[in-house]
Amino acid sequence: MPRATYSVPSRQRHKKILNRAKGYRGGKSKLIRTALESVDKALQYAYRDRRQKKREFRSLWIARINAAVRESGMSYSTFMNGLKRNNVEVNRKVLADLSIQDPEAFKSLVQVAQG
Repeated sequence: MPRATYSVPSRQRHKKILNRAKGYRGGKSKLIRTALESVDKALQYAYRDRRQKKREFRSLWIARINAAVRESGMSYSTFMNGLKRNNVEVNRKVLADLSIQDPEAFKSLVQVAQG
C-alpha cells in the first residue's frame, strides 16, 4: 500500500498564507516560513491597532477642541467642565467636527460653557 501524503491540505494551508502575504517585500511574500511569521505579526498588529485607533482618535479630537477653545481664551478642561455643568451632552467627536465645520456654532457652545 502506498504511503499517504498530506500534500493537498498542506499546499492549501501554504497558499492561504502566501495569499495573505501578497504585497510584502522580498521573501516575505514568497517563502512560506518568513511569510507565516510576517502574516502572524501583521495579524497581531491589526488586533492591537483596532483598539489603539480608538485612543488615537480621542486624543486627536481633544487636541482639536483644545486649539479651538484657546482662541476664545479658555482651556480645554474648563470648557469641558462648563459644558458638563450646563448639562450639554455633546461628545468629543462632534465637538471637534463642529470646531472645524461650523465655528459659529462652536463659539456659541463656548459661550454656554463660560456662562
